[in-house]
Amino acid sequence: MIESRSLTKLNPTDLKRVASGYCSDSKYLVVHTEKEGCVSFDLRPVTLDKSYVKRYNHYDDETLQRYNTVLNDGYSFGAYAGNLLVGLVIAQAYLWNRSISVCEFHVAGAYRNQGIGRRLMECVAEKANRAGFRIIVCETQNTNATAIDVYRRLGFKVEGIDISFYSNHDYPDGEIAIFMKRRLR
Repeated sequence: MIESRSLTKLNPTDLKRVASGYCSDSKYLVVHTEKEGCVSFDLRPVTLDKSYVKRYNHYDDETLQRYNTVLNDGYSFGAYAGNLLVGLVIAQAYLWNRSISVCEFHVAGAYRNQGIGRRLMECVAEKANRAGFRIIVCETQNTNATAIDVYRRLGFKVEGIDISFYSNHDYPDGEIAIFMKRRLR
């Protein structure tokens, strides 16, 4: 049985095991058009000839320390099979605009498609709603079509595209940041 509970401490082994990366057979092609008087962005799902593989390697000591500080906000949750962390959502509260920002949202491969991610996100939404927050914000990449589709099933809508969020060379062929939001009120 999988139990969801507040995430109060995070160690590097758990984080690296649960949040190792992703593999995608499709992506969302971003088309950016800018003409006088008109700017538009379009997302189009496309099947890839070769799977896109992304391995996360940004979990250094500084990141782990920051995440452990964010856990103090109380909007982060873990899914546990016994004492084994199998899923997590790390979320940070921003009082100035009453938003919750998802820093990390992952379920270990062997535990996917069991509703664990949904339960974790509902824990965040319920607590945030009770505390008077208005929205949950997340960011993912156009290359992670599965994440975009999962977020959409969880009630998120695409509300922003940033073609230079990761580098000055993201657009058109690199990873492009997709910002999604779920309104609570």
